[in-house]
Amino acid sequence: MSNILEIKGLVVSYGGIEAVKGIDLTVEQGKIVTLIGSNGAGKSTTLKTIAGLVKPKSGSITFQGEPLLGKSTDQIVSRGVTLVPEGRRVFPNLTVEENLRIGAYLRKESIRDDLDRVYALFPRLKEREWQMAGTLSGGEQQMLAVGRALMSRPDLVMLDEPSLGLAPLLVREIFDIILKINAEGKTVLLVEQNALAALSIAHYAYVLEVGRVVAEAPGQELLKDPKVKEAYLGG
Repeated sequence: MSNILEIKGLVVSYGGIEAVKGIDLTVEQGKIVTLIGSNGAGKSTTLKTIAGLVKPKSGSITFQGEPLLGKSTDQIVSRGVTLVPEGRRVFPNLTVEENLRIGAYLRKESIRDDLDRVYALFPRLKEREWQMAGTLSGGEQQMLAVGRALMSRPDLVMLDEPSLGLAPLLVREIFDIILKINAEGKTVLLVEQNALAALSIAHYAYVLEVGRVVAEAPGQELLKDPKVKEAYLGG
């Protein structure tokens, strides 16, 4: 399969401090690729730059053969790239369904089929479709954030720390959902602190340290790597 996303020489600075220091990475179409690393490694910054939320200092980002840099966030979403941000960021004073409809704001045609598809993936959201999003549990809000991202019919779904703050049972549920999304043909780029869970489902993985890629390999290989075990998997 071809690469859906290619990043070359990406440099991103915040106030003179380089958060991302010339990284290269590729995401193969139809695969789950994960970025792991400690806080401050540049993982979330990379996702935000792809999504058009952060402007890089230099480098290139190509999606399906076309450059993304210089495009607005709306243009990037319309191209087929969506980001589920860290912290979920649902609209608390809107209902579940209103939140989902916001995910389809660029779409002109009927979204009923898409709502049904999201509700089939997340039956709990269907049960709470008229409930205010702010009253949902943390796990339900994460499901809503993922469902909202799917409403734009993306080709690439980027998830930033989807398991953050969730109980272990819900973490397993969220990762099962990521596998389901991927099985439906979506390419997934995952940033995750839970390295064990991320590497267990990833086809390919990159390890970032202070803005640089220090290792890359199929997820199962990195699970067995002694250095990765010691640094990120508790030995």
